Order: sequence, then structure tokens, then C-alpha cells
Amino acid sequence: MSTKTISKFPRKTKEIQNLWIPLADGTKLAARLWLPTDAEKKPVPALLEYLPYRKTDGTHVRDALTHPYLAGHGYASIRVDMRGSGDSEGIMLDEYTRQEQDDALEVIAWLAKQKWCDGKVGMFGISWGGFNALQVAARQPPALKAIVTICSTDDRYEDDIHYKGGTLLNENMGWAATMLCYSSRPPDPKIVGPGWKKMWLQRLKKEPFLIIPWLQHPHRDDYWKHGSVCENFGAITAATLVVGGWNDAYSNAVPRLMKGLRCPRKAIIGPWAHKYPHFAVPDPKIGFLQEMLRWWDFYLKNIDTKVTNEPDYRVYVMEPWRPGSFPSEIKGRWIGESYWGFGNIETKKWFLTDKGIAGGRGDEKALEISSKQTTGFDGGEYCIIWCGPEFAGDQAKDDSQSLTFESPATTEDMEIVGQPLVELDFSVNKPVAHIAVRLNDVWPTGEVSRISYHLQNLTQRESRSEPMPLEPGKRYRVKIKLDDVAYKLPHGHKLRVAISTSYFPMMWPAPENVKLTVYAGGSELHMPIRKKYAAGQLVAFNEAEAAKPVDLKLVKPPNNKREMTVDPKTGETRLEIIDDFGTQTIKELGLTIWCAGRENYSVLPDNPLSAKMETHWTDGRKRGKWETRTETYGRLTCTKTQWIVWGKIEAFEGKKQVFVKEFNEKIPRLLQ
Repeated sequence: MSTKTISKFPRKTKEIQNLWIPLADGTKLAARLWLPTDAEKKPVPALLEYLPYRKTDGTHVRDALTHPYLAGHGYASIRVDMRGSGDSEGIMLDEYTRQEQDDALEVIAWLAKQKWCDGKVGMFGISWGGFNALQVAARQPPALKAIVTICSTDDRYEDDIHYKGGTLLNENMGWAATMLCYSSRPPDPKIVGPGWKKMWLQRLKKEPFLIIPWLQHPHRDDYWKHGSVCENFGAITAATLVVGGWNDAYSNAVPRLMKGLRCPRKAIIGPWAHKYPHFAVPDPKIGFLQEMLRWWDFYLKNIDTKVTNEPDYRVYVMEPWRPGSFPSEIKGRWIGESYWGFGNIETKKWFLTDKGIAGGRGDEKALEISSKQTTGFDGGEYCIIWCGPEFAGDQAKDDSQSLTFESPATTEDMEIVGQPLVELDFSVNKPVAHIAVRLNDVWPTGEVSRISYHLQNLTQRESRSEPMPLEPGKRYRVKIKLDDVAYKLPHGHKLRVAISTSYFPMMWPAPENVKLTVYAGGSELHMPIRKKYAAGQLVAFNEAEAAKPVDLKLVKPPNNKREMTVDPKTGETRLEIIDDFGTQTIKELGLTIWCAGRENYSVLPDNPLSAKMETHWTDGRKRGKWETRTETYGRLTCTKTQWIVWGKIEAFEGKKQVFVKEFNEKIPRLLQ
């Protein structure tokens, strides 16, 4: 399903490729602005997207689809590089800092005072931009009246790429390595002038390897509470449109935000991965720019676009696709709901018994599992960005190394809409234990799709901030909320709950091999089932539209690889991932860019301390005789009591190395 290109808009526009926004401390932030040509005579609201991903050569392609479209409909749409990123001055030391928010407050105040702005500001963004839209809204700048937050979270510890259910995600290292690459790129000499190299070297000298502070905060302390708007939902007064995708890592935050916020708010959740919905994967895309305009027009221009008449939740119920098929489109239907988990939803309680999933409590039986450390290689990526093997594969192999409970084949279609919950009676034989709990769809042909899942560090069974070691052999009970989902289980399919003590490479292994005992009979599965004849509001979206794409010259096509191998002698399982984004020339800038990321994982089946993750990124840019390149590396290993982190940055001007820095850190491993 393609996105329709729009080239004619209600208002003529102009683009300012770079302008400087001065801050009180003397720092200047670089910005790219699109606005109506007559905006100084007829001022318009401003829309801010605020990111560290480089407006000139990082989000250039994406921005071209979005910002001119918004400007053409009567807005000043601005893309600002955060302090220490892209062409902006200063240093960036971490994500979501107080300084980042303070700068945004100054930017918003500056926007509101411009001749072309009518004094009202909106803020929007996906991922980092969605995070800081929420965080800045919580600071209540007077001019900020409405926000659109996409693929973000209210809780930085629980739902970002760091710790899921208190378990360490390997995406923690993956994202730190990505930012090591992104932040090592130089500013553009064409914009910042001859001082570009001095700026570059100053940044490189102070550039952090962010996995180090992230590992130094293994529990939900003040470090993570900062920037987590769930600490005070009431602080957000700007009207908030919350958007997510079922195949994105942040979908759980949508219902939480909707429940917690007290400001005007609505939600849209599609089948998408980590993408803007007007060019999202998988299909169907929606006319998301039109939806944003309806939001802005209502809250910034006082135009009655009827957005308040929409159901609180517009949700896509996905139909299953064959595991391993990597769908370009997910079939399904849109529904409208006023509540999440109530109203049209009935929670059914079933029991996990030694005979499978049953309607009644069964005889108690102790069932044991000690999964191989290689369990989880079909789990896919934690945060899916592209279609393809980033999606979870056929779960049959991982389930064979797990404790499973299966239902009879369904006799009619069943829509699972809400947050499934598994309640386990359990004991373990070690003081630190992790489990992966999956809700799966077993096809009549034997293939297995993952519907929803959660990871749980059992030392955090009662508290994310104050974990307690487990007493071996002691019996506990824990409630594990799986990821929110909307999924149709067809008649003839079976439900399966699968529980494993490892899920590598998504989840880092516990320090020792763990034997988990689940006491079947009284353990429970709580399922949110949409009533068969439930009434719902009609939901429909316009065709996806966007502005004209950037004119790119493809120099070298992208190439992606994901290959798993097993050593026949040792059983060591290795996963190699290569994302070569190719080489392109942005014609209007005369700038050629290239980038490639590589991740390698390995683990022995019976040795959790053998787990290793290595990364290597190459990034370069060239214009005429000016050429730079960075090579960044990372490695994470462990002992029973320590994390061992190594990293390296190498920077080149032409063929000459102009900078090198290594990171070597040993960090205490605390109940992880």
C-alpha cells in the first residue's frame, strides 16, 4: 500500500534550510524551518520536532515527507537539532536530560515570539521525539497547547530499551552502540563554517558510551524516574494524541497514558512497527498527517474538526500471519473503544494445569523447566523497525525448550483485545532468576506465532526499585502482565502459554542456570476477550499522504543479513546481523552519506556466563574534497558479579585518523 504524494497545498510554502535559535547560555541550536510564504502577514501556529538525529543528513529523507505537508496546511513546521547533535552547538551527555528539557522550553518560547508565529505551539515526534514531547509538556510551557506522541513511553525503566520486567535487554547495548555511531558524526562545514573540526573533536572527547550509566542503574531509581511522566500524569495539560503500533516496543504505554492523563487525549494503535503511520510497515498505512492536522486545527486554530467525537481508542485488530513470513501487510479491521479492558471486553480466567489450559482448577502438580541458554533465537528484535526477520519467527523450537500449556482447538473466532495476564505459583533453585512468558497461537499445521509476551526478573516480582533475592525452594506467586495486544485467534487454532528460563539474545541470561518449578493447577491465565457482538463506533481513515520525497542518487544499494549458526562441537549458537544502509547522495545538499551497523551474539547452551554481544558501526559523509568517517565498536560480556564493557571510537578525516578513544569499564552486577 503506497503513500500518495501531494505536491499542491492550500498555502504556498518556503523552506529555510538552517536558522539559529539562541539560548540564554550563548549556545545556538540549528533548525530547519518550513512555513507558509505569507506567514509574517498571516501568522500561524508552530509545530516543533526536537531530536538528536541530525536534520541535515539524518532525518532529511523522513522530514521531507512530513514537514512541508504540515507547512502547506498553514503551520510553521520546524525540526531542531538538540544541543550537541547535528549542527547545534554544545555537548550531549545522555538522553532525556534536564538540560534537554530546559533547552526545549527556550525553543518553544522563542517560537512563540516570532513574527510568523501566532503564539501557539504544538510538539510532535516518534521515539525520542515522542518521549520529549511528553516530558516537555509536563514542564507546562505556556505556549505549548497540544502534542502528538508516537511510539514513546511514560515509564523509562519499564518500557524503554533498557530493562523489560527488570531483565536486561540486549537492546540496551544495541542502542548505546547506535548512539555511539550517530553522535560521533561531525557537524556540516557548509552550515557551521570552518570551526566544524574543533566542534567535532570537542564532542568526540566528551562523547559517552551510554551503556555504562544504563548498567550502573539496574533498578528503577531516580535516574529512570526522571523523564518518566507516569510519576505525575497530572503535570501534562496539553491535549495529547497518543499513537502506537502493536509490533512496536512501546505499545503498552498507550493504554497507561490514556488511563493516567487528565488532559484531553485520544489514542490510535495500528499494526505497525517503529514508524510514522503515514509510511509505516507493515501495511495498512493511514492518513496520519491528516489526523495530525485535525488535532492541530482543533487545539491550535479552534477549528471544529470533530476530533473530540472520535472514540478514545481507535485500534487495529490483527489477523494472524504465518510465522517466519515477515508480512508486508497484516490483515485485520479497525474498531473503536471507549475503554481499554472494560465495556466491550470480558476477562476470562483459565487455569494452567498438567493437562493444559483448562476452564477449571486442576490437581496441583509441580512441573519443572531449565531452558538451554540458546532458547530465544526465534524471538526477533525487541524494537522492530523494518519488515523482515526482525519479527519473531516460528516459536515451535523455542517452545520445545520451554514449559508449555495448551488449550483445545477453538470452535469459533476469538478476539484478544487488552492485556493478558499470567499468574504463576512457582519456586526456583537460585537467588536470581529470569523468565520469558509467551502467549502463542498454535496453527492447525503445527506452526506457532507469538501473540504477546513479557520478560520478568523474578527478584523484582514485587518492586522494580527494591528487588529482593529469591530463596531457593521457597514458593512464591507472581502476576505477569503480558504486552497489550489486539489479535484475532481463528477457530481451529489453539492458545499456548510458553515459559522459559532464558530468552537470548533478547534478554541477557541470569548469572547461573536456573531450574524453575511451576505449580500447575492453581496457576492462572487471564484473557481479555472482546464480546462477539460488541457494538463499536465506526473507524475509518483517509488514504496515507505525504509531501514529495527527497531526490536521492543511489550509489550503493542497502544490504541486510541475519544469519544464525551453531558450532557442531560446542553447540555455541551465534547470530550475525548486518544492516548496511547503502550509500546515497542527497542531491540538493551535494552530500554523500553511508552507514552500516553490525551486531554479533553468541552463547553456549549450558553456560550463561558465555553470553557475548559485539557491535561495529561504520559511518561516513563526503562533499567534494571534504570526507569524514567514524568506526565505533562495542562489546558486552559478564562474570557472575560484574558487567564488562569495552568500546572504541576511531575518527578519520580523509584517510588520516584524527581521534581515537577507548572505554573500559567493570560494573557491579546487582540482582541481574
